[in-house]
Amino acid sequence: MQEAQTLSGATPAAADQAASVSTARQWYVLVVLALVYAMNIADRYVITTVMESIRIDLKLSDSGVALLTGVALALFYVTIGIPVSALADRFSRRNIIAGALSLWSLLTVLTGLSATFTQMLLARIGVGIGESGGTPPSTSMLADTFRPAQRPAALTVYALGSCLGAWIGADLAGQVADLYGWRKAFIALGIPGIVLAVLILLTVREPRRGAMDQGARAVPPPLPLAQSLGFLIRQPATMHLMMGGAVTALWGWGLMWWTPTYLQRAYHLTAGEAGEILGPMHLIAGSLATVLTAVLMASKAMADPRRVLVLMAVVVALITVPSFFIYWTADLGVAKLCLWLFVPAMYFYIGPSFGLLQNIVPAQMRATACALTLLMANIANLVIAPQFVGLVSDHVATGGVADAASLRFALLLLAPTGLWAAYHYWAATRNILAEQRRAEGLAD
Repeated sequence: MQEAQTLSGATPAAADQAASVSTARQWYVLVVLALVYAMNIADRYVITTVMESIRIDLKLSDSGVALLTGVALALFYVTIGIPVSALADRFSRRNIIAGALSLWSLLTVLTGLSATFTQMLLARIGVGIGESGGTPPSTSMLADTFRPAQRPAALTVYALGSCLGAWIGADLAGQVADLYGWRKAFIALGIPGIVLAVLILLTVREPRRGAMDQGARAVPPPLPLAQSLGFLIRQPATMHLMMGGAVTALWGWGLMWWTPTYLQRAYHLTAGEAGEILGPMHLIAGSLATVLTAVLMASKAMADPRRVLVLMAVVVALITVPSFFIYWTADLGVAKLCLWLFVPAMYFYIGPSFGLLQNIVPAQMRATACALTLLMANIANLVIAPQFVGLVSDHVATGGVADAASLRFALLLLAPTGLWAAYHYWAATRNILAEQRRAEGLAD
């Protein structure tokens, strides 16, 4: 027959065109959600870039500025995150993302307009509430936009938003702070987020849950929150994967939270100069590591999730060594070299972690699983790490006034925790295949 048709009745040309449109739509959603992630991370990095200026302006101790900049955001981020993720498993994820982005962008602007400690504290609490509605519904949407085999690579591309956001918050925001003051840096970051939220409402569609899963089976209704949490806690590989991500965040992002301040104190740099050092590392090395990881995750060699976990364990363990020498050395050149090795390692694990997680939990609890992972990670890197470093720095400071030496000592205590993270990735290899089959409904 001249007019050969597919089983669905469409001609091959029409089927190819539909596939092309579908692929373009998938990539558009992925890019837009990566930009949302970038706005989230940029907000975190601008406050670390100008943290020393905030501390001096408001006359705070190291532990006091850690409370204001990290803990205030995290306490509400982690407490609101799981209820918001439960809503994302039931209602429109697109609308939740757009609303959350609008809220935290507006509160970022208000952070820059804050004149007192209390005003900034309230603004950061609001930012934390808004940011809780960003990543869980985004990763859940991407799981329903890409097939299981594509998810680790897609979630790794999504993680590029982290590199872009860190560069914006470190380099660009640092330059704005040097030119116009630290308050203007927050205002410059908040306004684009509101514009992006409107774009999402106008151009992104809500995907059907479970549409891309094997066999495209109908997704059961969401479980009660307590039941979902109980299920996840009983899965050993899932919990080791979550713990690995949390401790990696404690180690990597915890160190980077204080690194701009450390560079400014130890080498007498401005916020913009510290940002010029760190920004390109995030944008270039972080992006390169993320893209190469995406390519690797899409290869047949990484089809076995156990290989992905072993790779993550080995890389994190090896990079723990230069992470220690960043703060041990008194030579800025050596510190830069170690940072060029350390910064990429903070990014390569994000996409594979989220991708594996989406594959080993049932479709109806993916947003909840992501939120639990983020809760653990953000308690680690926004509450425990900043406050631990700040308290130790204040405690050992000569004359009770924190300086470069006291901050160096605290950061050296935190650096070896990378080895702890590597252990959890290794331990997850024992049960991950069984849990993946269970999530797919293929277990006996």
